[in-house]
Amino acid sequence: MSIAMTALTGFFVWSSVASSSVLTSPPAPMALPEPVAPLTAAPSKSIPVRVTGYNAVPEQTDSDPFITASGAFSNPEVVAAVSRDLRGALPFGTVIALEASDNLTGQYCGWELVEHFVGYRVIADTMNARHVERVDILFAEDAMVNVRVDGTVKNVNAARALASCGGIKARVVGKIDIKDIPDTQAELAMRVQETLAAK
Repeated sequence: MSIAMTALTGFFVWSSVASSSVLTSPPAPMALPEPVAPLTAAPSKSIPVRVTGYNAVPEQTDSDPFITASGAFSNPEVVAAVSRDLRGALPFGTVIALEASDNLTGQYCGWELVEHFVGYRVIADTMNARHVERVDILFAEDAMVNVRVDGTVKNVNAARALASCGGIKARVVGKIDIKDIPDTQAELAMRVQETLAAK
């Protein structure tokens, strides 16, 4: 009797284990990463520009500082604005490298203080119509540098420290769809290097 009872109990336990495993759904498949949009090659050219900086705040942009004129997010890692007279030469989606000459101009040019924040930039915004021959670099509000003013060291935003610098060329390194702008400077640099290596 106890053998029959044990066998019967084992049958019910085994049945419930088997049926519960049948009813359990399989794990969801892992999502594959989306393919990265490549940079396309663009005619190589260098345009002399004056470089300034700005932050994504209403006082320096408009009432919606987080959206650029191109519709892209105002990402201080990679975005730059261009004066309207240069929109034909540097349309939205143009990727540029800013290269300083040995003869920088501008009474308060702080290029050497902020250059490490610049990297490659994607033209995604436009400037006020009063500006000409200019590229405006978007800096994060917490991108701070030390400047010496009248013998005193002050910690100021990179846009303010840059002020206005001449003697810089915007070299075109490629073009990207404005909807596919990378989130980080590292990713943008990787895409630039892949494009240059493929030439």
